[in-house]
Amino acid sequence: MPSAKVFPVMLTPFHGDRSIDYAALEKLIAWYEEKGVDGLFAVCQSSEMFFLSLEERVALAKFVKEHAHVPVVASGHIADALDGQAYELAAMADTGVDAVILLTNRFCGQFDGSDAWLAAFDKLLAKLPDVPLGLYECPYPYKWVLSDKELAYAASTGRFRFLKDTCCDARRIRGRLEILRGTGLELYNANTATLLDSVRAGAAGYSGVMANIHPELYKKLLAAPDAPGAELLQAQLTMCALIERQCYPVNAKYYLEGEGVPMTRICRTRDAHELTETYRSEMEQLRLLTADLNRRF
Repeated sequence: MPSAKVFPVMLTPFHGDRSIDYAALEKLIAWYEEKGVDGLFAVCQSSEMFFLSLEERVALAKFVKEHAHVPVVASGHIADALDGQAYELAAMADTGVDAVILLTNRFCGQFDGSDAWLAAFDKLLAKLPDVPLGLYECPYPYKWVLSDKELAYAASTGRFRFLKDTCCDARRIRGRLEILRGTGLELYNANTATLLDSVRAGAAGYSGVMANIHPELYKKLLAAPDAPGAELLQAQLTMCALIERQCYPVNAKYYLEGEGVPMTRICRTRDAHELTETYRSEMEQLRLLTADLNRRF
């Protein structure tokens, strides 16, 4: 069985005026690739896509696709109306990305039922160009966790290749993997605590926040999920992953500055000044721990 893969959810670097810093983005792409990632998820929540114009989202995906040497998937549909979403997704498909990712929370209201979701899902699919697609259980503005029925239906269309799973439930993931077996739709887990269990059950890999900090450690974990030290490495990565609750994505941008990526801490989603001296100290201690884990595993 081939090694599971790591697809970072990409950050968007900004200049002081909050315009996209493409020089820093090019350096960031190179950093991911130097760490051995297998692909890139551009224009996602970590990219601050809900705070980017359509023109910026399209330009961002196009730039990443043109400069990356690994497969690139991208989302970027944030409109409420299905016609608006279809327009956004067609524009994203025109960038040439390897798969266009649909957010599961865009099809109907938060408290609508599965029937409403499936009806809207069908309507949107009919409007989309014939390109590889994916699904993403994006937590913002609310999380729509797919039911088994919804997932099975999506897989049955034959159009989907990528699922960014955020259910964070090992038993549920194992059930999903049974549903997806043989369909061509691959599951990428966003949750570190359940990652080993999911990969051992057949998940395609990891696509989560912490690939912006130490993707090489996830590569090591996934390259040998049954190795004697795998459980210990996952346990330490799980504890490290709690840092994302601190001040993300400002903290990740701070970390990458220290890794030699010339990136400001400026974000559109939150104030960079929220990264206090204590938070910076925690990130520096995480850097030391990352170096130690790289030596030991």
